[in-house]
Amino acid sequence: MTNHADNLARLRELIAQSSRMVAFTGAGISTESGIPDFRSPGGLWTKYRPIEFQDFMASEEMRRESWHIKFATEKVIADAKPNKGHLALAHLYRQGKLSSVITQNIDGLHQVSGIPDDRVIELHGNTTYALCLDCHQRYELDQIRAIFLPDETVPHCDRCGGFIKTATISFGQAMPVEEMRRAEEETLACDLFVALGSSLVVFPAAGFPLMAKQNGARLVIINRDATKQDPYADLVINGSIGEVLGGLLDGDELSMGRDD
Repeated sequence: MTNHADNLARLRELIAQSSRMVAFTGAGISTESGIPDFRSPGGLWTKYRPIEFQDFMASEEMRRESWHIKFATEKVIADAKPNKGHLALAHLYRQGKLSSVITQNIDGLHQVSGIPDDRVIELHGNTTYALCLDCHQRYELDQIRAIFLPDETVPHCDRCGGFIKTATISFGQAMPVEEMRRAEEETLACDLFVALGSSLVVFPAAGFPLMAKQNGARLVIINRDATKQDPYADLVINGSIGEVLGGLLDGDELSMGRDD
């Protein structure tokens, strides 16, 4: 049976052989920063029912409830900090190994860790700011908070009057076309695809690891639990993402902003 040291040595070898690595991250990397998995028992969706996009669009009361949930739960994400997994990926980016991160997460922690915004492809959007659904004007949460919190006034765009929503992809909302295009482009260009902390069951996003493998890339899956795509991987490591990726680097290299 392969042990942890052997797995780590193999992962080092695959990264050393790679000239263009792509990371694909799911909830598992963010739970290690204290952000609960939305779907798991005890996750946010067990406390607050997710609001479907069509309901948000159709009902002022649902839009109000959406903002109520947002501000009731935002401290969890606002207080979160990048963990060893995020910082290790940022280090690999600075070293020229990692081309991009494709993420299912909405917390912005990859950017906070030091990966440039244009190298993070957010398939499910970002909850740290808001957008007008009509003209795409960006709003910071402080702006929306000042409107909503005093008496739960539902915000509208001050430029076009459109509905304002967190910049996330809700159930029933179309996947972002440009981000999906970029994710496919990066997937087909990579020679090493590393899936981290994803159950790999939510499609179409979960199709990218197999797309990479079918295109000739090596596939690594790092997750606490087994996934249905494990049989296709060149390497599977079950364990903490922070411990696995942190084990690739010396402690000093995991400090924010270090390249050497």
